[in-house]
Amino acid sequence: MLAGEIDKAQTLFDRVVAVANDLGLLAEEFDSGEGRMTGNFPQALTHIALINTAHNLCDAKKPVEKPVVQRAS
Repeated sequence: MLAGEIDKAQTLFDRVVAVANDLGLLAEEFDSGEGRMTGNFPQALTHIALINTAHNLCDAKKPVEKPVVQRAS
């Protein structure tokens, strides 16, 4: 996302949200082979990363509010 790949970041974010349980909780890890969450549950650091990503995606999709200012040389 910070590299400008907002669509790719949104797709990955949607995939992560889709594996949350019915309460929206996530574990520390996800075993893609088994299709299940593993590790500590619920995991606060995972949720913090999810919230930060949602915030960053929201900001990235907002129109630029300040015009570009050309500096005199």
